[in-house]
Amino acid sequence: MSEITVTINERRLTGRPGQTILELAADNGIDIPNLCHDPRLTPTGACRLCLVEVEGQRAPVTACTFGIADGMVVRTETEEIRRLRKTVLELLFYEHRGVCTTCNEHGHCSLAKYAYEYQLDDGIFQAGRAGDRDENCMTGNEAIGYDVDKCIRCGRCIKICEEVQMDAALTFKGRAAAVEVSTFFDIPLNESTCELCGQCISTCPTGALYERKAEGKGQRKDLTRTRTTCPYCGVGCQIDLNVNTHTGEIVRVTSPVGVVPNNGNLCVKGKFAMDFVADTRRLTTPLIKRSGKFQQATWEEAIELIAGRLREIKANHGPDSIAGLSSAKCTNEDNYVFQKFIRAAVGTNNVDHCARLCHASTVAGLARAFGSGAMTNSIAEIRNAGCIFVIGSNTTEAHPVMALDIKQAVAKNRAQLLVADPREIDLARFAKLYVAQKPGTDVALINAMMNVIIAEDLHDKKFINRRTENFDALAEVVKDFTPEKAEAITTIPAEKIRQAARIYANAASASIVYSMGITQHTTGTDNVLSLANLAMLTGNIGAESTGVNPLRGQNNVQGACDLGALPNVYPGYQSVEDENIRAKFEEAWSAELPQNKGLTVIEMLHAVETGDIKALYIMGENPALSDPNLNRTRKALEAVDFLVVQDIFLSETAQYADVVLPATCFAEKNGTFTNTERRVQRVRRAVAPPGQAREDWRIISEIATQMGYPMAYDSAGEILDEIASVSPIYGGISFKRIDAVGLQWPCPDKNHPGTKFLHKDKFTRGKGKFHPVEFKDPAELTSGKYPFVLSTGRLLYQFHTGTMTRKCSAINQVSPAGFVEIHTEDAASLGIEDGQKVEVATKRGKVTTLAKVTDNIGKGWIFMPFHFQEGPANMLTIDELDPTAKIPEYKVCAAAVRKISSAD
Repeated sequence: MSEITVTINERRLTGRPGQTILELAADNGIDIPNLCHDPRLTPTGACRLCLVEVEGQRAPVTACTFGIADGMVVRTETEEIRRLRKTVLELLFYEHRGVCTTCNEHGHCSLAKYAYEYQLDDGIFQAGRAGDRDENCMTGNEAIGYDVDKCIRCGRCIKICEEVQMDAALTFKGRAAAVEVSTFFDIPLNESTCELCGQCISTCPTGALYERKAEGKGQRKDLTRTRTTCPYCGVGCQIDLNVNTHTGEIVRVTSPVGVVPNNGNLCVKGKFAMDFVADTRRLTTPLIKRSGKFQQATWEEAIELIAGRLREIKANHGPDSIAGLSSAKCTNEDNYVFQKFIRAAVGTNNVDHCARLCHASTVAGLARAFGSGAMTNSIAEIRNAGCIFVIGSNTTEAHPVMALDIKQAVAKNRAQLLVADPREIDLARFAKLYVAQKPGTDVALINAMMNVIIAEDLHDKKFINRRTENFDALAEVVKDFTPEKAEAITTIPAEKIRQAARIYANAASASIVYSMGITQHTTGTDNVLSLANLAMLTGNIGAESTGVNPLRGQNNVQGACDLGALPNVYPGYQSVEDENIRAKFEEAWSAELPQNKGLTVIEMLHAVETGDIKALYIMGENPALSDPNLNRTRKALEAVDFLVVQDIFLSETAQYADVVLPATCFAEKNGTFTNTERRVQRVRRAVAPPGQAREDWRIISEIATQMGYPMAYDSAGEILDEIASVSPIYGGISFKRIDAVGLQWPCPDKNHPGTKFLHKDKFTRGKGKFHPVEFKDPAELTSGKYPFVLSTGRLLYQFHTGTMTRKCSAINQVSPAGFVEIHTEDAASLGIEDGQKVEVATKRGKVTTLAKVTDNIGKGWIFMPFHFQEGPANMLTIDELDPTAKIPEYKVCAAAVRKISSAD
């Protein structure tokens, strides 16, 4: 039976199999009081407030647990039911202490709402107890507080930690009236398995769990909520910035259940790391460096100086002597205007951004194999995959909310999870099979898996024959790449490689999830092509819950690529070397455009060394900390004739600049971001910018105009309309259409619903193409002097170069400094103890950091996060490039480690 007819309060309704009474009522606007229910959790009926009468039942039932049946008759507001609910509420208030009118949750608390609705006697309300309310396991952490007086023991916080986060950090302790929420064994929260995601706060119905920094900054009724998109990773979580209408300050961040793509779930950064918006170190006025020191300047002075110097350099050395770095932190509209400025006003294709350092090989590889270089499927589809193959992605740390879908797929839908990573990451505990490949050997692992799949006749011949080409060339390359051969290269036992191949190939649907562990190699494009080969070999592409799914690292790295902040393509991935396409943009932009593709990020800096680049304009990027081989990078930044940096803080890069321009951050502007699943979503202004800070697109437009190329826009919406007119994949996208829910490109016209997954019936390039890939060693191998393989990556509690997260005390409390992970046996052989200062060195430099001794990394391998200015990991990394994508090899270089003695 596909539909079930139910009558609620004399209304005849249609429901779905598996629905509860509460769910059906909510779908139809019927409010049934409840306190323990959260749609993300399995219902328990613990609060007993959702009692209803059902004909044929001898007693009232809990609506949140009772399933609907055809012909059922339900009454939710009888006199008896209201009497029972009032009694339940009175019992709850015997334990709940607090004055509603002074509570921070006033205007939002469900318990107070029902108390007023059911007209509880004033005498039932009790004042909170005097003294320190936080003498519990949460004392000392700067993010989450717990007021036991407000707790009604509904258990939602415990369940969301167990069922959604799957961290099991919280439990009940005590008995009878002394029951309260705590950690296991009552250990401090920051020492538990808690990830400070704030999910417990988001689900708490009474404000017993709360954001410490929100205390005293306004009641909920005084806050205005503005829906926008999180500025951190590429998942694109929808958040509400709760702003005090009197002070204009962001008080807290919330996210309602049901929003796409995060369903109300947030991570520690999205929940707690917005302190940077109001940080006193924000840039507020233009700065011009005079005699080696920055001095405040007017906008007119700064713009005139920049435009004049760029005109002079262009006249003397040609337009290709100027280069620009756009930004994955900025909006689509900012990026569009920036690349247009570089191409039309300056006259060069020397424009790039940090995608070059993270997913350039994704764009190159997937475009060659499929015709489109983006995530093929949607985030929500992951939950229904039969198999999920996670390789080169520490998803729980780099994309925490996306990781929830992977966990749900395993725990609730019985998906089989394969994890391949040199470190035993958190996802490994959910895996059917975990394997640890030596860094830089991904092609060997994937080729061996394909060897098994073909040898055991597990490949999808029908799909291969109908929808692909060049299969024979692939089969020839992998036929001798046995698991035994791969074991010698990867260190993974041959039988585990066979097991992985069988699990992946035999699944009804299989989804590949990867990130920079695959892309940041001199063989990054080969790695991506290999994953594309694997998906096509088994027919796991062009259907729901399948595909090759790169997770983008920053909030708008997908959008910055889409909008042409790349040296070889205009917006919409239209080639700059195609005469017809170039003619189209020349007409649209009323400018003669350069014919040849430009330089990439690393090539620009190397060109400074040769004198070919005289001026750099950097918007929202921080290469002085993010680029490889920092000694070389910083020398280039210091040596370039003219450097402009446009940012929200005086970053490490900005300190090298001749002119610094203050820009608005995401909370102070309107526009759009495009998330990792190609979903274009709104960004909305919630607070006023500091000082004289301006929108990035507005600054660029004024400089272009001063240079003689008029650019004038009234709003970000007007820019998006221009984007739609020149970029077919964004053709149907406008502010109006994405006001409630974002659209996924390609969306070619105003009536198109957007594209959930790519390559359904036909690949973008026609047929998918197999690319035979031979295994190649990394650019730098270990030696006697440098015996360790060094990889770098991200942490849950920090982001990129720390420009935003390191302004947050709650974050810094749990992630104060960098470190190097080293295996227990390696540490013992070097006399290194956990927490001890050590020196890590490569051919490019050396840094001092702390040792983190662990068994979660292989012997001979070490790992460092790259977020920290102190002991920066990128002082060590190599700037050798993938020959196709020009991406540096952050994930493999040779290193040495030694303990630092008191004499050092």
